[in-house]
Amino acid sequence: MKHICVRTFDMVQSVNVDQDRESEPFVELDPTGRYGRYDELLGYGAVKKVYRAFDQEEGIEVAWNQVKLRNFIDDQQVIDRLYSEVRLLKTLKHKNIIALYSVWRDEKRNTLNFITEVCTSGNLREYRNKHKHVSMKALKKWSKQILKGLDYLHTHEPCVIHRDLNCSNVFINGNIGQNFERSMTGTSFIRVVLKQVKIGDLGFATIVGKSHSAHSVLGTPEFMAPELYDEDYTELIDIYSFGMCVLEMVTLELPYSECDNVVKIYKKVISGVRPKAMYKVKDPEVKHFIEKCLAQPRVRPSASDLLQDPFFRDINDDDDENDDEEWTSNNYWPA
Repeated sequence: MKHICVRTFDMVQSVNVDQDRESEPFVELDPTGRYGRYDELLGYGAVKKVYRAFDQEEGIEVAWNQVKLRNFIDDQQVIDRLYSEVRLLKTLKHKNIIALYSVWRDEKRNTLNFITEVCTSGNLREYRNKHKHVSMKALKKWSKQILKGLDYLHTHEPCVIHRDLNCSNVFINGNIGQNFERSMTGTSFIRVVLKQVKIGDLGFATIVGKSHSAHSVLGTPEFMAPELYDEDYTELIDIYSFGMCVLEMVTLELPYSECDNVVKIYKKVISGVRPKAMYKVKDPEVKHFIEKCLAQPRVRPSASDLLQDPFFRDINDDDDENDDEEWTSNNYWPA
């Protein structure tokens, strides 16, 4: 019987933050004394808690991620591998990847700690659900930035496979502006100022050699590629997950939300049955692009290939940062 490590969406939750931060003391310092952790939770999951923290050297807020290692108390090999891989991830430098600044193991508390940058607008799932009226052009911009991050990971030496890409692990640095009216025409517009989209939560990422092959079965069921369950896969599983992310962004519906348990999702995925959300995609171009991402591994394109896809023909490479995009209210997606 296979033991499958999966993530479900009730595992990671956001918490409300307290705005009264005057004279707030640190409850923990990193070994160097540079990073101080506050007692305020930004989010939490089954094995990890994320706290608000402060970088005293740079004078900026950061995220303090803390993993309880007691979950792996009987497997020192797993702990050692986790630690070494997180240290390697610290070397990743790309504008579409959440920056990892520091990592250390606290022997006394039996925790693995790592400091990452904080994104101002939360994760993509929350952001998209909050701002439902978004143009297809904006969704393409977000998608292209995710692909740039994946392309960096997949072409890195050694290759890095994320293995748990979904909309809750993609983060937004940006904000949405106010509605306004153009007085000459009376047409309502909305202005989106989107700075950057960044891939984060690399806790399930794995480093692979020249074969680009991995074997552990883990991830979030709704986003896991069929070959992942066969325990023999490459970085192309991230492309499958990316396709599911695009589907969620377009439809505002979690893939396979019609299934009420993991087993039903598993059966549909390995049988090649698409989620019902696919029937909500009316634009043939969008549907074709998603299908490319969900194709069998032998014909599934790489991130580099997808970045050259005609799907992005109207999206320029210089529109990632500080980009103001305006559109009329009847050009929203979905209609």
